[in-house]
This record gives sequence, C-alpha cells and structure tokens, in this order.
Amino acid sequence: MNENTHPIPEDVATHIVQSLAQAVLNINRYPDREFTELRVGLAGYLGHDLSPDHIWAANGSNEILQQLMQAFGGPGRSILGFPPTYSMHSIIASGTGTKWIPGVRDDDFVISPSTVVDWIERTDPDIVILCSPNNPTGTALSIETIEAAYSAARGIVIVDEAYAEFAPMGEPTALTLLPGRPRLVVSRTMSKAFAFAGARVGYLAADPAISDAIRLVRLPYHLSSFTQAAAVAALAHADEMLAMVEDIARQRDRIIDRLAEIGYRPWPSWSNFVLFDGVADPHAMFEALLARGIIIRDLGMPHRLRVSAGTEAETTIFLDAIAELTLEFGLAS
Repeated sequence: MNENTHPIPEDVATHIVQSLAQAVLNINRYPDREFTELRVGLAGYLGHDLSPDHIWAANGSNEILQQLMQAFGGPGRSILGFPPTYSMHSIIASGTGTKWIPGVRDDDFVISPSTVVDWIERTDPDIVILCSPNNPTGTALSIETIEAAYSAARGIVIVDEAYAEFAPMGEPTALTLLPGRPRLVVSRTMSKAFAFAGARVGYLAADPAISDAIRLVRLPYHLSSFTQAAAVAALAHADEMLAMVEDIARQRDRIIDRLAEIGYRPWPSWSNFVLFDGVADPHAMFEALLARGIIIRDLGMPHRLRVSAGTEAETTIFLDAIAELTLEFGLAS
C-alpha cells in the first residue's frame, strides 16, 4: 500500500482525541456545512496568499475529484488524463458519466508541454487532469507543462497533488500558478503527508467560483463534526507532522539506491513510493514477499513492481528480503 506508515506523534494524537471529545458534546447538532475553521486551517497551511474562500474540503481527495466531475463533467462531457496514472481518475469519470480520454505520455512517463498541448488540441476535453507527482510512477510534472495545459484548454485543469509534500524542497507547486487562472484547480489530501488515510480528508485550492460550483452538487453536511475536529487539530501540528515526510523521503531514496545496486531499475520518484523495473516474475515476487509479511504493489505492469517507503526498520526488512529473493528468482533479461 502507499499510506504513510509512520504513527502519529503522541502529543498530536492527544490533541486530536481532546478535539474529538469536545466535538461529541455537540454531536446532536449538524456540523458546520461550510467547515469554516477547517478552511482557515488549510489556507494557513498552504500559504501562497490563499484565503479560506479559495479552499474546499471533502471526505478524501476521491470525493473532491468526484464533486469536480459532477460539477464540470457528466454525460456529453469529457476528461483527458494520461495513464498510467491514479486509477480512480478514470473510475470516477465513469461513475459520473464523463467520457475518459487516455492520452499518451512521452518516454520515461514524462508529459512535456508540447505533448499535453497536442492532446488537448486533438481531443478538446472539458476537463484536463494531471497528477503531480504521478501515481503510480512517482514522476515529476513540470510547471511549464501545467502552464501549457491551462493555456490550451477551454475547461478546468485539475492538478492532483496528493504527494506534493514528498517533492524535493523548494520545487514549485501548481499552487504558485493559481493567481489569474480561475480554471485551475489543485487537489490535495491529508492521507499521505499527515498520515490521515483513515480520517478521509481531501481538499482543493482554486478560485472561489470553483467552490460555488461544487456547492451545487455536494451532499448537505458532507464533512462530519469529527472529521473537521480531527483535521483542524492535526493542522495545528503541521511542522511536527511534516517531519515524518523528511524521514520517509530518506527511506525512499535509500530504496532507490539499494535497488539499483541489486540490479533493478528504480524510476526517479517525487512521492513516497518507488516503481522499479527488472523483476523477472512480478507476481511470484509479490507472493514471496507477502509470505514474509511484506506487502508491496503488483500493478500488472510487465517486469515492474512498486514499493512504498516506510520506517527505517520496515525499509531494511524489505531491502534484505528482495536482495535474498532476487538470488532465487533472478532479474528480467
């Protein structure tokens, strides 16, 4: 799997529990349907001169994407994406009656500005969705490609930044492009960097008009009081939570280095996982690791597997196991 495997720090967990206890005192009332305090917290966390009016939140980034496709997609409309990418993009498109158009990436899973413009001009989609960094490959997406996509598209452009916090420090995010681009949407999640996968908190940053459109399709009171309270408490400890990201990035880079030493080809990654080539029998390797209590991802890609970075101890267990199993299974020829 590709969640954050690090446990939430004890003081953060204590604050979250206290916030939930306070919320339960008013559980007989409906939650704040505008989740005002959470939007304030998310705007403060993202920075970039964003205000709460630029923020929308939902039960995980999947619901964010669903609401966007309900508002801007639907029957008779289309969305352009670039597989291999996050599998839920095409699934949510199907569920909302939005035609999925699979574009073709350049070599090494990259999408160049010229490639994205070519696909937009050829297919004229109502929505363009780009993943930065890409899931499942970890590939970086250049700011220039996002700018080119926005200039060429007539509809909204969604940049799915679920793993943005794992990118190298100082690299620009699509958030820097929001001023003056009312059709640009940046989707984020607290599942990865904040280890909040079970809490289901996703959000977006965009022109306030985007949130107004989503208000037309969202269910009433879609964010529970508990979800809001837990997320607000976690955001109050953002620095402490993001310290986990630094350790995960170190383990990711360690995986890349060691897999290359063993003889595999790990792909460059700006996320918390590593896709690697050279696996003689991906399914057999997956099963052999599973038998040792190690779960990675068999994506159905020939000679490729994907592994998420965990704690130092977890990473060591995986690297020792795959080195051992490579002697048994060999490498792809």
